[in-house]
Amino acid sequence: MKDVMNLTRFILEEQKAYPEAYGELTNLLLDIIFASKMISREVNKAGLVDILGAVGKQNVHQDEVQKLDVYAQDVFEKILLHTGHICALASEEKEDIVRVPTNYHKGKYVLILDPLDGSSNLDVNVSVGSIFSVHKKISPGADADVSDFLQPGRNQVAAGYILYGSSTMLVYTTGKGVHSFTLDPTIGEYLLTAKHLTMPKVATYYSVNEGYSNSWNEPTRKIVDQLKAKYSGRHVGSLVADFHRNLLAGGVHLNPATTKRPEGKMRLLYESAPLAWIAEQAGGMASDGKQNILDIQPTEIHQRTPLFIGSRADVEMVQATYSS
Repeated sequence: MKDVMNLTRFILEEQKAYPEAYGELTNLLLDIIFASKMISREVNKAGLVDILGAVGKQNVHQDEVQKLDVYAQDVFEKILLHTGHICALASEEKEDIVRVPTNYHKGKYVLILDPLDGSSNLDVNVSVGSIFSVHKKISPGADADVSDFLQPGRNQVAAGYILYGSSTMLVYTTGKGVHSFTLDPTIGEYLLTAKHLTMPKVATYYSVNEGYSNSWNEPTRKIVDQLKAKYSGRHVGSLVADFHRNLLAGGVHLNPATTKRPEGKMRLLYESAPLAWIAEQAGGMASDGKQNILDIQPTEIHQRTPLFIGSRADVEMVQATYSS
């Protein structure tokens, strides 16, 4: 029998490269893995139990909250806030940061989450995902404050996503390359799929919602025209799924500013920055059209940004077009 590498063993072996480490980050990642398995189980029940549809209210972004959004948020909170590895978390589903209760140990990390990205697609059985980002706490004292979350993407110590599709996959980085794992539901373990993933330098696809083309500016139209001349268009409408395809096959995803949303649509902290770090670790790049996403200094938890992410040459073309 050939060697079998599961995710837990892989993370523990990565930790050996840091003899000064006490295992807090390792255990935090294991908590995220546990949460993802619970969410995967519920996503796979969609259509069989009453887990689909909206709950009749909107989140802080005025997006319709889906039942699985609530479930995913609840799972992450109940698991992550009580194990002593973080001191607070921030989420798309919560207006303010959520602190660890006073009677629990507070860790030295903060967690930033999109608990279930693309959840509105579940009603039509389209892939969705969870995105996470981890930063070290920088404020004094045991309790977290907003400054711990308002750090540039380059300060991340871990980032990743879980794709709930035909199979459940987890992709993550701690700054030493990008690695992917597939959940084997028969044994409940993530098994190594690919180590040190590299995004192809030659792109295959571009993905953009052309339904908004009437509200694009002229440079954006020029960029999309150039991409159309070279690549095939593929757009799922679920950020994790679109990014994952381009990570493996080569491509660029565009979410530009529009006249209706000049600040952009993507959230900087819990969508753009973690995926940007994964892209860079795999040889790609992410930009807001002017600067690298990882260099942006956040000013608020729910800050939005345009996002251009994927093969480096194409993202650099986007920046050059906007600057000219």
